[in-house]
Amino acid sequence: MRAFAAPAQFLIFLALAALTLPVSVVVHCGAAPPRTTVLPLQRAFPLDRRVDPDLLRARDRVRHARILQTVVGGVVDFSVEGSSDPLRIGLYFTKVKLGSPPKVFNVQIDTGSDVLWVTCSSCSDCPQTSGLGIELSFFDSSSSSTSYLVSCSDPLCTSQIQTMSTECPPQSNQCSYSFQYGDGSGTTGHYVSDVLSFDMVMGQSLIANSSAPVVFGCSTYQSGDLTKSDKAIDGIFGFGGGDLSVISQLSSRGITPKVFSHCLRGDGSGGGIMVLGEILEPSIVYSPLVPSQPHYNLNLQSIAVNGQPLPIDPAVFATTNNRGTIIDSGTTLTYLVEDAFDPFVNTITATVSQTVTPIISKGRQCFLVSSRLSETFPPVSLNFLGGATMLLKPEEYLINVGFTEGAALWCIGFEKAQEGVSILGDLVLKDKIFVYDLARQRIGWAPYDCSMSVNVSVTSGKDEFINAGQLSMSSFSRDMLLELLPIGLLILLMNVARATGFHFL
Repeated sequence: MRAFAAPAQFLIFLALAALTLPVSVVVHCGAAPPRTTVLPLQRAFPLDRRVDPDLLRARDRVRHARILQTVVGGVVDFSVEGSSDPLRIGLYFTKVKLGSPPKVFNVQIDTGSDVLWVTCSSCSDCPQTSGLGIELSFFDSSSSSTSYLVSCSDPLCTSQIQTMSTECPPQSNQCSYSFQYGDGSGTTGHYVSDVLSFDMVMGQSLIANSSAPVVFGCSTYQSGDLTKSDKAIDGIFGFGGGDLSVISQLSSRGITPKVFSHCLRGDGSGGGIMVLGEILEPSIVYSPLVPSQPHYNLNLQSIAVNGQPLPIDPAVFATTNNRGTIIDSGTTLTYLVEDAFDPFVNTITATVSQTVTPIISKGRQCFLVSSRLSETFPPVSLNFLGGATMLLKPEEYLINVGFTEGAALWCIGFEKAQEGVSILGDLVLKDKIFVYDLARQRIGWAPYDCSMSVNVSVTSGKDEFINAGQLSMSSFSRDMLLELLPIGLLILLMNVARATGFHFL
């Protein structure tokens, strides 16, 4: 018989096939033959009793959570599109895959709310087209083999998601919701449980196609800006810290770490990076979250222009029932309370009035600028508890609204907050790494070129990391397969020997 060299593909096939073969080990102690032990089995739900399907689903969810705990500490990567420029797009969005078979939805990234929701196919008054150049998708639970509606009797509705926004109309028995956003827009719908599919990075160059059941909203009614087609989107991806947010659902089952990060690109075509995991960057500074708040509240203590603190009473930033400072990627601009807004605008105007032409345009303080911004406008720093400073370049507190009289027209991008809450939106969040470390209850940031790749921790609290620029890879790497090859061949030989009656000494 001639010897032959097995191709690498054939060996890899054998290794993978061997890993799926069952291996049983029989141990005999002494000469006595083994005895058979019969274990009686009992049904969890007797056949002679009717069982509420909601109880069966709840039991399955517990079972699925136990199964999924074998993938602890993976990183989930989401693509990012959009821009902070209010004259172009004014929002950042990503793609999620829901249902079986998976269907892709474009959803706005929003750290100011908790729930992931997409538009239902039954929504007759929702936008049908979008000016963002994307094709709108609609969720149809009847088209997914893994979808089911969350009923009012489901334990999930009566416990985990029982909030002021949850409703249970008796005529439908569907666990419903009604959300109102800060810009006056709103949505109404019902909760659905279905599969969220994603690529999970488990280690260096190892990516697994994964999925997990999650609860999300199916919108049947929308109001306000959500009804406008120019910036219509399939839904909103809430990254808040509430129990129903996707980050909370996945981290509570050990599927992802309890931390997520983003890097939103401000220039060019926008886009950026979004991961369920921790971006590692040596220059990141952290400030503690204000505890027991529904949003990501930070303790803003002062604002400085060109290194000089503004005359602002720190009490205007203190967190109370209707005051404070929050981080919100769903807000395009930035909003300061009146006692902070007026000193800020007045100081910027006084600082640059000798080199630019201040004008008022549409009620907003603007400037005619003929030189580079960095040569004219001063740096601004937001100073937070814990000694963390957020340094803002002129492009991060000004917006370009066009040209007039041969000069660029730049306007203050901060708005006066109508209430007592200051909101840091995409205007200041862009071009920075932001890490929302919910496990340690802190938020960190650092200036960064978001067109570059980043290092992301694979397991929370450990030093192992991967390069996010490699997250677009699919399936196993060749090196990982070759590492598995010796083990797979050994298992294959053991099964062949067992089948032929050969015994190892």
